[in-house]
Amino acid sequence: MLTKELIANIYKKVPKQNVLSKIEERYVYAFDASDLHEKVQIPDAVVFVESVEQVQEIVKLANKFKTPIICRGAGTNTVGACVSVHGGIVLNFSKMNKILEINPVNMTARVQPGVVVGDLQKQVEKIGLYYPPDPSNLKVSTIGGSVAQNSAGARGFKYGTTRDYVIDMLVVMADGSVIRTGANTIKNAAGYNLGSLFIGSEGTLGIVVEVTVKLITKPEASEVLLAYFDSVEEAVNSVNQIIKHQICPTTIDLMDNNAIKTIEEYKNCGLLCDKQAALIIEVDGFKTVIEAQMKLICDILNKNNAQNIKYAKQKEEADEIWDARHSSMAACAQLRPNVTTDDVIVPRENLSILIKGIQKICSKYDLIMCMVGHVGDGSVHPQIPIDMNDKDEYTRYKLAKSEIYDLTARLGGIISGEHGIGLVKKPFLPKVIDNGAIDYMRQIKKIFDPNNILNPYKIF
Repeated sequence: MLTKELIANIYKKVPKQNVLSKIEERYVYAFDASDLHEKVQIPDAVVFVESVEQVQEIVKLANKFKTPIICRGAGTNTVGACVSVHGGIVLNFSKMNKILEINPVNMTARVQPGVVVGDLQKQVEKIGLYYPPDPSNLKVSTIGGSVAQNSAGARGFKYGTTRDYVIDMLVVMADGSVIRTGANTIKNAAGYNLGSLFIGSEGTLGIVVEVTVKLITKPEASEVLLAYFDSVEEAVNSVNQIIKHQICPTTIDLMDNNAIKTIEEYKNCGLLCDKQAALIIEVDGFKTVIEAQMKLICDILNKNNAQNIKYAKQKEEADEIWDARHSSMAACAQLRPNVTTDDVIVPRENLSILIKGIQKICSKYDLIMCMVGHVGDGSVHPQIPIDMNDKDEYTRYKLAKSEIYDLTARLGGIISGEHGIGLVKKPFLPKVIDNGAIDYMRQIKKIFDPNNILNPYKIF
């Protein structure tokens, strides 16, 4: 519990209306989009910060009173990264949501952490620039959250993740001081890449209050196709063959049979439910190049026994295909009270084994599982609808999850490609990360945050 002295000091640093103290107000901020079923603690206060100076003042107070401080954007992360374990202060960044600068000459954008990713994309595209990272909930996901979790998305195969676009950050450290991690330049070889430590650190090392990202030129056009297969192996082999022919699609996403059937029942959008897998492939670039690439892709797909290839030349048709794919979580939500999702990733040579293995594990534990994923980079999202109030089903789910991580580790993979670790995956991190490496991570945490106030007890 926060002391009366600390609460009184918080009211001195920010407007009173920016502090939530009633239990029913704070209760909302005890949860995020994770599948945490275990009880988490309600934060003692929720503070809506509006400036770097306010963040500094709150952090100084938290450090003085050794009180946990947890940063929160839209709360869409799925690993419990922004829930409070031992109460403390939740810093809400929804009021720090300004695009401070878009520089078309430097091809950069400087933003506050509360800026929504989709809003930034729309603004830069108006002037012919492009910010590629595309988390599936980009209509609400924030830049701060993307930095905290190193978010990616379907375009990660061609364009990379958030980490590949952040060139500078303003970070409030655990003692309230401020550091700048980079420069307003595309290249930087001056000293350690300190910024890389903060990206994906889930707010455990410092609090990011400003981000500068590099932009690229907006592709002239893009086209999408949907192809079906009688086996997962044929779908994955098609992906490998496309890449072998020196084609780099923007996205290559997969849906398995359960995902196809569940989405179709939910949306009635014309998906073929008798097929074992479907690929959604998008190519962008110059129009003249796209036409040739799409023809070659179709030839490759046909040689790998693809069926019913739907070629969307118009934006409306492409949107319909992607709308179906992005409806998978909502469709799963119709099957059980709760829906869980994961983001395991393996070297692509082991992708078919991973997909078939996850299907077998979920069948073993009598769990519904809809598989979607960004198969170009070897990343899959097994979505498992369950009733968390059903103790037997929840236990079977936990056992299946552990086996999925064991399988991922055996295949040379990682238990998180883009969601992070947080609380949910913390117990499983040693399955894929060397103990010596984890020890160094702990030492880094102690150096940056000696009083363990910054999002404590997350990751490890």
